[in-house]
Formats: sequence, C-alpha cells, structure tokens
Amino acid sequence: MASAHTTSYAPLTEDTEADVTVIGGGMAGISTAWELSRTGRRVIVLEADRIAAGVTGYTTAKLTALHTLVYDKLRRTRGGGAALQYAVSQQGAVERVAEVAQELGIECELERFPAYTYVRDPAGTDALRAEADAAREAGLPAAYVTETGLPFEVAGAVRVEDQLLFHPRKYLLALAEDLREHGGEVYERTRATGLHEGAPCRVTTETGATVTSREVVVATHYPVFDRALLFTRLSPRRELVVAAPIEADRDVQGMYITEEEGKRSVRTAPYGTDRRLLVVTGEQFPPGTGDAVARFRRLAEWTERHFPGTDVAYRWAAQDNDSTDTVPLIGPFHPGARHTYVATGFGGWGLSGGALAGRLIAGLISGDPPPWANLYDPRRLWGPVREAPAFLSHQAKVAQHFIGDRLRTTHVDSVDEIPPGTGAVVRIGARRCAVYRDEDGTVQAVSARCTHLGCLVAFNAAETAWECPCHGSRFSTEGTVLNGPALRPLEQLDIGSDV
Repeated sequence: MASAHTTSYAPLTEDTEADVTVIGGGMAGISTAWELSRTGRRVIVLEADRIAAGVTGYTTAKLTALHTLVYDKLRRTRGGGAALQYAVSQQGAVERVAEVAQELGIECELERFPAYTYVRDPAGTDALRAEADAAREAGLPAAYVTETGLPFEVAGAVRVEDQLLFHPRKYLLALAEDLREHGGEVYERTRATGLHEGAPCRVTTETGATVTSREVVVATHYPVFDRALLFTRLSPRRELVVAAPIEADRDVQGMYITEEEGKRSVRTAPYGTDRRLLVVTGEQFPPGTGDAVARFRRLAEWTERHFPGTDVAYRWAAQDNDSTDTVPLIGPFHPGARHTYVATGFGGWGLSGGALAGRLIAGLISGDPPPWANLYDPRRLWGPVREAPAFLSHQAKVAQHFIGDRLRTTHVDSVDEIPPGTGAVVRIGARRCAVYRDEDGTVQAVSARCTHLGCLVAFNAAETAWECPCHGSRFSTEGTVLNGPALRPLEQLDIGSDV
C-alpha cells in the first residue's frame, strides 16, 4: 500500500449496461475482469472501496502452488487425480501472472524463488515426506530437504522450485488500466447491495445506480449475497503481519511457511537499493476473538529472536476464508445459477487462487472451461461428506457465539469502565451496544448486532475495529462496513441520556 500509487476511479452514479459485472476489485475480481475483457466482452468492475486495497492490498504476496500440506490430503481423500488437477491449475496460475506481466510490460518486482513448507519438530517430518511425495507425484518440482535459507535449523522441509514473489498492487493496477483500454470500466466507492438473477441480471448499488448485464461474478473475498449459503462452508480467520528492513546479505532466499507456533510465514521483498523488507506472518485467529495486541507483540518478539537487530517498520493484518474441504469455491454461484458465478474460500492462497479464478470463470462464461473446473465447483456433490468434520466444527463455533454471547449479561458493567482508546459491548437498557471511547474521551456507540445474521460483535483493540466472530464481518468504530459479508453498517446509537 505504501509503495504503489493510489487510485481515484469515480463511483457509479447512473444506470449502465455491460456484458459482465464483476463485484470486487481484488486479485480474483480484477483477474477475472481482465481475462473476460480479452474475450471481447465489455466488463464493469464494482469495488466498495479502492481496487487492490482490501485483502489483496495487505497480502504477503507469495504466489506459489505449494500450500502447506494440501497435496497429500487431496491424494488421500480424493485420489491422485484431484491432486494432479490442483497442481496443474495452481502452478498454471503462477505462470499466468508471469506471462501477463511480461506481455503488458508490468514492473511489479517479480522474482523467482523456491517455496518451502517446514517443521522444526522432528515429529512432523513424516507428514512432510508424504507431502513432498504427493506434490512430486502431482507434477510439481518438489523435494524433501533438511537445509533452507532460514537463520535457524529445521527438522525438514518440502521445497518446490521456481515460484514467484511480486508486488500484487502494481500488477493489478496495470491490469485495471489495460481493462479500461479494452472497453471495460472500473467504479470505486460503489458497494453492491442487491443482486437480481435473471436474463439479464441486475446489480443494485448503494449509490442508487444499477448495472444490467448478462453475467455477474461475485468476487468479494467473502460472498456478500447469502442465497448460496456459502457462509456455512467458510471459516474466516485473521493473520497478523510485521515487516522490518534487513541488509540484503541476510535475505532468506525463498518463501517459507509452517503450521507450528500458531503459524509462521517468512519472505522478503525489495526495499530500496541495497536492502530487503523482511515480512513475517502468523498468530492466526478467528475475527472477534483473542487479544490481537498480545498477538502482535508475540509476532514481533519471534521476529527479533530469529532475526536479531530488526526494527519493525510496518504491521498490519489481513483476513482469509478457509473452505471446509480445503479447496476453493470457484464457479456457478449455486445449483440453480445460470449467469452468476463466485470465487471464494482461498484459504490464504488468494493470489494463485485469484489468478486461477480469472481463467476458470472466463472459461465457463466463454463455454470453454479448463479440465480442472469441476475440482473447484461450489456445487460439488461430494463436498458435504468430505467436509463433515470441519463443517460441524465451524457451525458449532458459530452457534457458540450466536447463543453463548447473548447469555453473558454484559461485557463490561458500564460505559464508565471503558478506558480511552478502547471499546466494549455494554448492555444499556434492553440493548447491547458496541461502545468506543476515543483518546479524547468522546464516546461513539453503535448496535452490537452484526447486520449480516445478528451475531454480537467484539472489539479488536489492535486495529480499532468491531469484528463479528461468526462470519468475519468487520466494522469501523462509527459502524461502517470494513469487510463483508455484511452489507449494511451497524446502527448508530445516541446513548447520552442512558449512560
């Protein structure tokens, strides 16, 4: 976000028409719109805020087909054919980005490095050996190794050669401009609020304008329309990130990830003329739960311990959605869909998944889907059986928050207990209010009921935001929507006479 120019596309203010409407301006949305524009279709992109400034703007930007331990799991649960299709499609997405960047001459800091999944505990090496074997069987250049470029010893690692690091905002902003040169349009600050499926489809927006088109693609990271009930198959999680400049000779020469220690991911990026920016990710947790301030502290301490002398210059957080069966949901929106499509559930791998989604959905709309399309189909019939344990666990957690949070009498006893710079849920009369007190002592109160399905929000002090623990909607202290699936802001309340 700090190293790419900002955008200022105008909002949509008048009714218009297109061949395809793409809702969402991140990696999946822009990639899909661009691929469709190359088929001669007129495409309109609607973005609620600024393009490539949501999850994509805060990604750690690893573009790889190695996704921790996915290949052995696919081989065991669905057979070697599914693992092969996953590898072909994901590595194809990696190469597609490199190909497009070269074709358009995009300067997006693209670098080739190996990707690693590692463990430090010897008990985890058997799983890594199985993953290396499954990935190699699926066609990836994978190997089991015991040495890496990390400044500490590992017990073992899966290494896959020739993966990519790049600057996704620079890449996507160039795609958006090329899209416009091919007759497409990009509208920012235009939140989609309604979808009418038919022939044609209509998308209504909060600006009052409507887009009419034959096809609609919902690429909002978490689907903002519930008719497909995909929220029952998606588990949101937040991950924290810290970044610190380091000398170029301390570069780790690759991208690394482990599920140990609450997850840790390490990579570097170009930073000035003679340094690299070390990027460390981890401390994943469901939105609205846990102490994000303490988690940031743990992540910074881990970075300092393993990379002595680092001084954290940036910190941020991003949100991902895991599908209950590991594989993203890309394709027709629901069983009855004829002209609507969705791309979601990337599980932390939204860069390869987004590029893949562009190729897949463009193929579906053009009548020439890739051979691996069925692997990602959201309507897949084998899903409920395969997904049962994860599905039931996710629903149990949602029920726990939906019911359990209401059984608690209050989160604090009164507004007076809320220190400056923090927030809490308070019962005032018959209502639960989400109350924030700023550093000057001014109180801002909104309804604590998420406008998606009514779960109670919780305060994230590290990011000064209200978060829904059920499906991951996030709101500012004034109640405006930061992340869906919620479409409407939290109701603002005047509690002056009730405090």
